[in-house]
Amino acid sequence: MCNTIKTISKVKSGELSICLQCNIYRLEFNNIYLEFEQKEFEQFKTYILDLEMGYWEQRYASTKLKRKIPIPSMQHNLVLMFKQEEINELKTLVLNISDDIYTTLLNIKDIDYTLILN
Repeated sequence: MCNTIKTISKVKSGELSICLQCNIYRLEFNNIYLEFEQKEFEQFKTYILDLEMGYWEQRYASTKLKRKIPIPSMQHNLVLMFKQEEINELKTLVLNISDDIYTTLLNIKDIDYTLILN
């Protein structure tokens, strides 16, 4: 069990931390938890930063999917799907940019609610 975990960056949907003893990166994002070694984290970071969000948004434009940007995994039947806002948050995490969740103002895009008029 790791006792020396340091938070690297944080956003409203998750945080990135590292264990200073075993050098394992821990990414918690919504309901996803990933652990990376240094090389794996660098590959993940490169993948996230180079993602063509516009391409995926356009490719899945005619589908009813809420999340249209895929991130494949090593397991052939598991693909993680994200919205553009979530990918932007992931980019913030991997770029080690801290975001104080308590002083960030709510944006209209942060509201995911279906309005039903009676």
